[in-house]
Amino acid sequence: MSALLPTRMVAKPWGKAHLPAPFSAPPGETIGEVWFEPPPALGALLVKYIFTSEALSVQVHPSDAQTMAAGLGRQGKEECWLVIAAEPGARLGIGFRESVDAATLRAAALDGTIEHLLEWHPVVPGDFFYIPANTVHAIGGGISLVEVQQNSDITYRLYDYGRPRELHLDDGIAVASGTPHDPQLRRRVPVHGAETLVDGPLFRLDRLDGPPAAAVAARYPGAVLVIPLDCAVVVAGEAVAAGECALAPSLAEAAFPSRGLCLIAQPLGQGAG
Repeated sequence: MSALLPTRMVAKPWGKAHLPAPFSAPPGETIGEVWFEPPPALGALLVKYIFTSEALSVQVHPSDAQTMAAGLGRQGKEECWLVIAAEPGARLGIGFRESVDAATLRAAALDGTIEHLLEWHPVVPGDFFYIPANTVHAIGGGISLVEVQQNSDITYRLYDYGRPRELHLDDGIAVASGTPHDPQLRRRVPVHGAETLVDGPLFRLDRLDGPPAAAVAARYPGAVLVIPLDCAVVVAGEAVAAGECALAPSLAEAAFPSRGLCLIAQPLGQGAG
Protein backbone atom coordinates (compact mmCIF):
# COMPACT_ATOMS: atom_id res chain seq x y z
CA MET A 1 0.00 0.00 0.00
CA SER A 2 1.38 3.41 -0.99
CA ALA A 3 2.49 5.83 1.72
CA LEU A 4 1.34 8.73 -0.46
CA LEU A 5 -2.07 10.18 0.32
CA PRO A 6 -4.42 10.65 -2.65
CA THR A 7 -4.35 14.25 -3.87
CA ARG A 8 -7.40 16.16 -5.04
CA MET A 9 -7.21 19.51 -6.81
CA VAL A 10 -10.34 21.58 -6.22
CA ALA A 11 -11.27 24.33 -8.67
CA LYS A 12 -12.71 27.47 -7.06
CA PRO A 13 -13.78 30.78 -8.63
CA TRP A 14 -11.52 32.53 -6.11
CA GLY A 15 -8.58 30.21 -6.86
CA LYS A 16 -5.48 30.82 -8.96
CA ALA A 17 -4.61 29.92 -12.54
CA HIS A 18 -0.90 30.20 -11.72
CA LEU A 19 0.19 28.34 -8.61
CA PRO A 20 3.48 28.55 -6.72
CA ALA A 21 5.98 25.77 -7.35
CA PRO A 22 5.79 22.82 -7.25
CA PHE A 23 2.09 23.04 -8.12
CA SER A 24 0.55 23.79 -11.52
CA ALA A 25 -3.11 24.33 -12.38
CA PRO A 26 -4.67 22.49 -15.34
CA PRO A 27 -5.11 24.78 -18.35
CA GLY A 28 -8.20 26.96 -18.05
CA GLU A 29 -8.83 26.16 -14.37
CA THR A 30 -8.43 28.22 -11.21
CA ILE A 31 -7.36 25.95 -8.39
CA GLY A 32 -8.36 27.05 -4.91
CA GLU A 33 -7.41 24.01 -2.85
CA VAL A 34 -5.24 20.91 -2.94
CA TRP A 35 -6.55 18.26 -0.52
CA PHE A 36 -4.84 15.15 0.76
CA GLU A 37 -7.39 12.47 1.56
CA PRO A 38 -7.06 11.71 5.29
CA PRO A 39 -5.83 8.16 6.00
CA PRO A 40 -7.93 6.03 8.36
CA ALA A 41 -5.02 5.86 10.82
CA LEU A 42 -4.98 9.65 11.25
CA GLY A 43 -8.42 10.58 9.99
CA ALA A 44 -8.88 13.30 12.60
CA LEU A 45 -6.51 15.58 10.67
CA LEU A 46 -6.84 17.14 7.22
CA VAL A 47 -3.95 18.77 5.37
CA LYS A 48 -4.55 21.08 2.44
CA TYR A 49 -3.01 23.91 0.45
CA ILE A 50 -5.15 27.00 -0.23
CA PHE A 51 -4.53 29.44 -3.11
CA THR A 52 -6.57 32.67 -3.34
CA SER A 53 -6.92 35.34 -6.01
CA GLU A 54 -9.70 37.13 -4.09
CA ALA A 55 -11.02 37.23 -0.53
CA LEU A 56 -12.80 34.22 0.93
CA SER A 57 -15.93 34.53 3.07
CA VAL A 58 -15.89 35.75 6.67
CA GLN A 59 -16.59 32.58 8.61
CA VAL A 60 -16.37 30.75 11.92
CA HIS A 61 -16.17 27.12 13.07
CA PRO A 62 -17.64 25.52 16.22
CA SER A 63 -15.69 23.63 18.86
CA ASP A 64 -15.87 19.90 19.60
CA ALA A 65 -17.90 20.64 22.75
CA GLN A 66 -20.41 22.69 20.76
CA THR A 67 -20.90 20.10 18.04
CA MET A 68 -21.19 17.32 20.61
CA ALA A 69 -23.85 19.32 22.48
CA ALA A 70 -25.71 19.84 19.20
CA GLY A 71 -25.67 16.11 18.46
CA LEU A 72 -23.32 16.49 15.49
CA GLY A 73 -20.56 14.28 16.90
CA ARG A 74 -16.96 15.34 17.28
CA GLN A 75 -16.98 17.75 14.34
CA GLY A 76 -15.42 20.88 15.77
CA LYS A 77 -12.70 22.61 13.80
CA GLU A 78 -9.49 24.22 14.92
CA GLU A 79 -6.92 24.97 12.25
CA CYS A 80 -3.62 26.66 11.57
CA TRP A 81 -2.06 28.39 8.59
CA LEU A 82 1.52 28.67 7.38
CA VAL A 83 1.87 31.23 4.60
CA ILE A 84 4.09 29.98 1.76
CA ALA A 85 3.56 32.80 -0.77
CA ALA A 86 1.94 36.23 -0.63
CA GLU A 87 1.44 39.01 -3.13
CA PRO A 88 2.03 42.64 -2.05
CA GLY A 89 -0.82 43.78 0.19
CA ALA A 90 -1.99 40.24 0.99
CA ARG A 91 -3.62 39.92 4.40
CA LEU A 92 -5.51 37.60 6.74
CA GLY A 93 -8.46 38.68 8.90
CA ILE A 94 -8.40 36.95 12.29
CA GLY A 95 -10.48 38.00 15.29
CA PHE A 96 -11.66 41.53 15.97
CA ARG A 97 -9.79 44.78 16.51
CA GLU A 98 -11.98 45.41 19.57
CA SER A 99 -14.47 43.19 21.38
CA VAL A 100 -17.97 43.16 19.88
CA ASP A 101 -21.23 41.71 21.22
CA ALA A 102 -23.57 39.36 19.38
CA ALA A 103 -25.99 42.11 18.31
CA THR A 104 -23.19 44.20 16.83
CA LEU A 105 -21.79 41.15 15.10
CA ARG A 106 -25.14 40.29 13.53
CA ALA A 107 -25.74 43.83 12.30
CA ALA A 108 -22.22 44.02 10.84
CA ALA A 109 -22.65 40.68 9.08
CA LEU A 110 -25.91 41.88 7.52
CA ASP A 111 -24.62 45.23 6.27
CA GLY A 112 -21.11 44.06 5.30
CA THR A 113 -19.19 46.15 7.79
CA ILE A 114 -17.99 42.99 9.56
CA GLU A 115 -14.85 42.97 7.40
CA HIS A 116 -13.94 46.39 8.82
CA LEU A 117 -14.29 45.10 12.38
CA LEU A 118 -11.83 42.27 11.80
CA GLU A 119 -8.14 42.65 12.60
CA TRP A 120 -6.30 42.32 9.29
CA HIS A 121 -2.70 41.12 9.31
CA PRO A 122 -0.44 41.88 6.34
CA VAL A 123 1.40 38.63 5.60
CA VAL A 124 4.59 37.37 4.02
CA PRO A 125 5.91 33.82 3.60
CA GLY A 126 6.68 32.27 6.97
CA ASP A 127 3.83 33.90 8.87
CA PHE A 128 2.04 31.36 11.06
CA PHE A 129 -1.39 31.61 12.71
CA TYR A 130 -3.29 29.19 14.95
CA ILE A 131 -7.05 29.65 14.63
CA PRO A 132 -9.03 28.29 17.61
CA ALA A 133 -12.65 27.26 17.18
CA ASN A 134 -15.06 30.22 17.53
CA THR A 135 -12.54 32.65 15.96
CA VAL A 136 -14.12 34.75 13.19
CA HIS A 137 -11.69 34.81 10.27
CA ALA A 138 -11.20 35.39 6.56
CA ILE A 139 -8.42 34.70 4.06
CA GLY A 140 -7.69 37.60 1.74
CA GLY A 141 -6.67 37.43 -1.89
CA GLY A 142 -3.16 36.85 -3.20
CA ILE A 143 -2.20 34.21 -0.61
CA SER A 144 -0.91 30.65 -0.78
CA LEU A 145 -0.81 28.74 2.50
CA VAL A 146 -0.67 25.30 4.07
CA GLU A 147 -3.60 24.52 6.35
CA VAL A 148 -3.59 21.78 8.97
CA GLN A 149 -6.98 21.33 10.60
CA GLN A 150 -9.32 19.06 12.44
CA ASN A 151 -11.06 17.01 9.78
CA SER A 152 -14.45 18.73 9.85
CA ASP A 153 -16.60 20.27 7.14
CA ILE A 154 -18.69 22.48 9.43
CA THR A 155 -18.23 26.09 8.37
CA TYR A 156 -20.63 28.91 9.20
CA ARG A 157 -20.44 31.79 6.72
CA LEU A 158 -21.23 35.19 8.21
CA TYR A 159 -20.50 37.38 5.19
CA ASP A 160 -19.64 36.55 1.58
CA TYR A 161 -19.16 39.85 -0.29
CA GLY A 162 -22.52 39.51 -2.04
CA ARG A 163 -21.80 36.12 -3.58
CA PRO A 164 -24.92 33.97 -4.03
CA ARG A 165 -24.06 31.42 -1.35
CA GLU A 166 -25.95 30.50 1.80
CA LEU A 167 -25.09 32.32 5.00
CA HIS A 168 -25.41 30.78 8.46
CA LEU A 169 -25.98 33.79 10.70
CA ASP A 170 -27.86 32.10 13.54
CA ASP A 171 -25.49 29.15 13.83
CA GLY A 172 -22.41 31.29 13.29
CA ILE A 173 -23.25 34.01 15.78
CA ALA A 174 -24.18 31.36 18.36
CA VAL A 175 -20.58 30.07 18.34
CA ALA A 176 -18.60 33.17 17.36
CA SER A 177 -16.25 34.84 19.80
CA GLY A 178 -16.37 38.62 19.46
CA THR A 179 -12.85 39.02 20.83
CA PRO A 180 -9.40 39.82 19.42
CA HIS A 181 -7.07 37.00 18.38
CA ASP A 182 -4.49 36.07 21.01
CA PRO A 183 -1.11 37.45 19.84
CA GLN A 184 0.61 34.36 21.27
CA LEU A 185 -1.13 32.30 18.57
CA ARG A 186 0.69 33.99 15.68
CA ARG A 187 4.33 34.55 14.78
CA ARG A 188 6.94 34.78 12.06
CA VAL A 189 8.71 31.48 11.45
CA PRO A 190 12.42 31.84 10.58
CA VAL A 191 13.45 30.93 7.03
CA HIS A 192 15.59 28.04 8.27
CA GLY A 193 15.63 25.82 11.33
CA ALA A 194 13.32 23.45 13.15
CA GLU A 195 10.26 24.97 14.83
CA THR A 196 7.45 23.54 16.95
CA LEU A 197 4.33 25.23 15.57
CA VAL A 198 1.51 23.51 17.50
CA ASP A 199 1.77 21.32 20.60
CA GLY A 200 -1.83 20.50 21.46
CA PRO A 201 -4.41 20.23 22.65
CA LEU A 202 -5.95 18.74 19.49
CA PHE A 203 -2.92 18.09 17.31
CA ARG A 204 0.81 18.66 17.11
CA LEU A 205 2.70 20.18 14.19
CA ASP A 206 6.43 20.69 13.71
CA ARG A 207 8.45 22.16 10.89
CA LEU A 208 11.67 20.24 10.37
CA ASP A 209 14.83 21.42 8.66
CA GLY A 210 16.54 18.11 8.08
CA PRO A 211 16.02 15.03 10.29
CA PRO A 212 14.05 15.57 13.53
CA ALA A 213 15.97 16.07 16.74
CA ALA A 214 15.59 13.27 19.28
CA ALA A 215 13.36 15.43 21.51
CA VAL A 216 11.02 16.15 18.60
CA ALA A 217 10.90 12.52 17.46
CA ALA A 218 10.04 11.45 21.01
CA ARG A 219 6.87 13.55 20.88
CA TYR A 220 5.62 11.73 17.77
CA PRO A 221 4.93 8.09 18.67
CA GLY A 222 3.11 5.99 16.11
CA ALA A 223 1.84 7.10 12.71
CA VAL A 224 2.59 10.62 11.50
CA LEU A 225 1.77 12.76 8.46
CA VAL A 226 4.81 13.95 6.48
CA ILE A 227 4.44 17.06 4.27
CA PRO A 228 7.65 18.06 2.45
CA LEU A 229 7.78 21.78 1.62
CA ASP A 230 10.95 22.20 -0.42
CA CYS A 231 12.64 18.81 -0.41
CA ALA A 232 12.01 15.10 -0.94
CA VAL A 233 11.51 12.61 1.91
CA VAL A 234 11.53 8.83 1.65
CA VAL A 235 8.64 7.26 3.58
CA ALA A 236 8.53 3.47 3.91
CA GLY A 237 10.81 3.23 0.90
CA GLU A 238 8.73 5.58 -1.26
CA ALA A 239 9.84 9.03 -2.43
CA VAL A 240 7.59 11.88 -1.32
CA ALA A 241 8.15 15.15 -3.15
CA ALA A 242 7.43 18.72 -2.15
CA GLY A 243 3.72 19.36 -2.62
CA GLU A 244 2.77 15.81 -1.60
CA CYS A 245 1.73 14.29 1.73
CA ALA A 246 2.41 10.81 3.07
CA LEU A 247 1.53 8.63 6.02
CA ALA A 248 4.56 7.26 7.83
CA PRO A 249 3.81 4.30 10.14
CA SER A 250 6.45 5.88 12.40
CA LEU A 251 9.10 8.57 12.11
CA ALA A 252 11.69 5.79 12.04
CA GLU A 253 10.32 4.86 8.61
CA ALA A 254 10.87 8.37 7.21
CA ALA A 255 14.30 9.32 5.82
CA PHE A 256 14.81 13.09 5.76
CA PRO A 257 17.54 14.93 3.84
CA SER A 258 20.32 16.63 5.81
CA ARG A 259 18.69 20.00 5.06
CA GLY A 260 15.20 20.75 3.78
CA LEU A 261 11.91 22.03 5.15
CA CYS A 262 9.14 19.56 5.96
CA LEU A 263 6.06 19.53 8.17
CA ILE A 264 5.11 16.61 10.38
CA ALA A 265 1.67 16.41 12.01
CA GLN A 266 -0.27 14.10 14.30
CA PRO A 267 -3.70 14.34 15.99
CA LEU A 268 -4.01 14.09 19.75
CA GLY A 269 -6.60 12.88 22.20
CA GLN A 270 -10.07 11.53 21.49
CA GLY A 271 -10.63 10.57 17.87
CA ALA A 272 -6.93 10.77 17.01
CA GLY A 273 -6.91 7.35 15.40
